[in-house]
Amino acid sequence: MVSGTRDDGMAPTDEDLRARLDALEAENARLRETLATRTAPPGAVVGTGPAPPQATARTSHRGRGRAAGVVALVVVATLLTPVAAVTSWARSLVTDTDRYLATVAPIADDPVVQQAVTNRTTTAIVEGLDVEGLAGDLTTAVAGLGLPPRVAGLVESLQEPLVGAVTGRVRSTVGQVVASDGFSAVWATAHRTVHEQLVAVLRGDEDAIADLDADGTLSVQLGPVVEQVQERLVDRGFTVAARLPAVNPTFPLASSPDLVQLQSGYRLLDVLGTWLPWLVIALLVAAVLLARRRARALMTVGLAFAGGMLLLGIGLAIGRQAYLGALPDAVQRPDAAAAVYDHVVALLRVSVRAGLALGLVVAVAAYLGGGSASARATRAALARGGAWLRDAGERRGVTTGPVGAWLGQQRRLARIVILAGAAVALVAPAYLSGGYVLGVAIVALVLLVVVEVVARPPSPA
Repeated sequence: MVSGTRDDGMAPTDEDLRARLDALEAENARLRETLATRTAPPGAVVGTGPAPPQATARTSHRGRGRAAGVVALVVVATLLTPVAAVTSWARSLVTDTDRYLATVAPIADDPVVQQAVTNRTTTAIVEGLDVEGLAGDLTTAVAGLGLPPRVAGLVESLQEPLVGAVTGRVRSTVGQVVASDGFSAVWATAHRTVHEQLVAVLRGDEDAIADLDADGTLSVQLGPVVEQVQERLVDRGFTVAARLPAVNPTFPLASSPDLVQLQSGYRLLDVLGTWLPWLVIALLVAAVLLARRRARALMTVGLAFAGGMLLLGIGLAIGRQAYLGALPDAVQRPDAAAAVYDHVVALLRVSVRAGLALGLVVAVAAYLGGGSASARATRAALARGGAWLRDAGERRGVTTGPVGAWLGQQRRLARIVILAGAAVALVAPAYLSGGYVLGVAIVALVLLVVVEVVARPPSPA
């Protein structure tokens, strides 16, 4: 600093004032340079004067370009998220037999589907036995035994009740078979065969059995169910069931022209179902890396991903109504068709809930780790709460000891290990559920809180 008076007590001259002014300007320049050095981003060139207008314009243009790129990547990834989820789900149904059986096996336990299968199988057996013809022959033969006319007329009137009684007995037996564990085994075996044949049809295998009709109807063959019913009827004394010809009714699982179109696009489905989810992840990661404020970008990415899964959930609800509205008039049980639809897309709905939960968890984690004032206040409040609990325990003789001291020194490492473990837990399973994602998030949050409570700051020297 420059003194305000001369050493001899005389008033300062013009030269003294000029020297003081030069010294003050030099000191201000040093202060500005120091301040600019502390606040400038890494790699920036610090000068003592204002930036040239051209440099400012280039920086502003570059910033707008990066922001536009981030927005474009997020929008494209959000729009592709539902498509990626659907193609991945469809590919897993086509290529993974266990996944397919896990989807369709519960259909056999649905009461509505069991009733529809019972009706279809009963109709096939009654028509195969020609119950009406047998009852007519029986009443005609009895009426021709020389009975009185009144008795003969009464016998002939028994034809319809006889048909109803036989049909009821067949229906009861079929219902027992369908409700048994044997039907579940038959259903699973039939669907395994259907899956193998579907894959063969989609691949264009000439030796495949035509389970896929030209109109896109995928059916399950009920021949094994008929055989079980026939054996039970014969064992119970209904020997006429032994004359039942070979019948093989079918139960339609799905009916849509999309199945025929899917036959020509099987390879495309395989490629899209494999790589499109990874493309969505790559776009979201690129958006985060390109952004200036990555914590805010990560929060936006999480919300965008959750929004894409929400769009898929809405699309499934709309698709269900469209599917039921497009059913042909020949379908006698629309409720059974609705039950089949719900079971087929059940695992896709699980994926929707898992994706929604994952996106929200990422968004919340990014917010809490961000630099906003509210996020810093939240972290500070959590730290104060942990310190209060730790101090309260130490006042009562409960201390974390060397472990707490070590965690106090390695707190950042402990956080990284917990977050990395949570990421591995989310990536490791082949299929996620919403409950699993929330469970991993809760466990990670509890571990982070435990670290904050246990970790002790180093004691002052």
